[in-house]
Amino acid sequence: MPNSPEHLKAVTNTLLQFVLWLGLTALYPLSCMAQDVDWLIYKKRFVSESGRVIDTYNNNISHSEGQGWGMLFAEANADKASFDLLWRWTRKNLTRKDALLFSWRYDPSVTPAVKDPNNATDGDILIAWALHKAAIRWQEPNYETASAAIRADIHALLVKDFGGYTVLLPGLDGFSTSDSVDINLSYWVIPAFMDFAVQEPEKKWQKLIVDGQRLLAASRFGDLALPVDWIRLTASGELSPSPEWPSRFSYDAVRIPMYFIWGSSLTAELELPFKAYWKRQDLVLPWVDVLTGETAPYQAPAGIVAVRSLVYQDYGFVIQAPTDKDDYFSTSLLMLSKLAAGAARR
Repeated sequence: MPNSPEHLKAVTNTLLQFVLWLGLTALYPLSCMAQDVDWLIYKKRFVSESGRVIDTYNNNISHSEGQGWGMLFAEANADKASFDLLWRWTRKNLTRKDALLFSWRYDPSVTPAVKDPNNATDGDILIAWALHKAAIRWQEPNYETASAAIRADIHALLVKDFGGYTVLLPGLDGFSTSDSVDINLSYWVIPAFMDFAVQEPEKKWQKLIVDGQRLLAASRFGDLALPVDWIRLTASGELSPSPEWPSRFSYDAVRIPMYFIWGSSLTAELELPFKAYWKRQDLVLPWVDVLTGETAPYQAPAGIVAVRSLVYQDYGFVIQAPTDKDDYFSTSLLMLSKLAAGAARR
């Protein structure tokens, strides 16, 4: 209906985007304005002149994951100059010496800035995926060569058959023993695996998708039947919250439905616990301990609300632009949710 709350909400969001566009025309050349307003805001607030994505909430450190997200946003906005800047910084500062993977954390306040060389597998996946997408967009074979090399090391070193599943090790070091593996289902970037499977059907990318769904279906803990950030898988195939981390559905696990929706892999059955937990639009909490029932004493930021909106197909909220109240993580989730919504609606 033309005067329904949903219609008015959509009109309001459209006007907000237009006002932001008008404000940004004074800051950016007209040639840049083909790019999404979100990306212009993101670059201004979180991307340094050298190409480092800055986590402003976490002492201005950087993550391989953030570099991957930044590269995805640059590619989605056809911003090749920024893409190359981000990739150059990532390659120069985070590449490991023993494998074409990337150290997970860069802290400019210490020397050396990379103290822990361990990788974070989701960061590696995001970087490889962004390079693959960039190779297609700009017909640049060097991007695909780099993506294929990263994918090869991910597949050889971090994809493992264990406990009746094909799983991702979260990093090269730690996380696994002969008896168990700690996994993080937010590392299952389903749309990336779909694209990798097209390129390399002989590898286990499709098996990761299928077993990701199996793992999600079996990871229903506590009264809320939600997954947690870190899950322990035993050699006999049993799943439980890992004792090494809080038993929370939190800032990692909230990304699970987003990546699964983006890859058309969140079935009606798999989405039920998320819908039940987020059924109240006016009360979206960033975390809950699935075993004790303890919850965060504050409301979730806009990025998590955007993921909730994806689950409920409330695309009117997802299209809103980030504000100054949204930190690096919240803004990233908001922009990722918009990309996921675009894919889901195609």
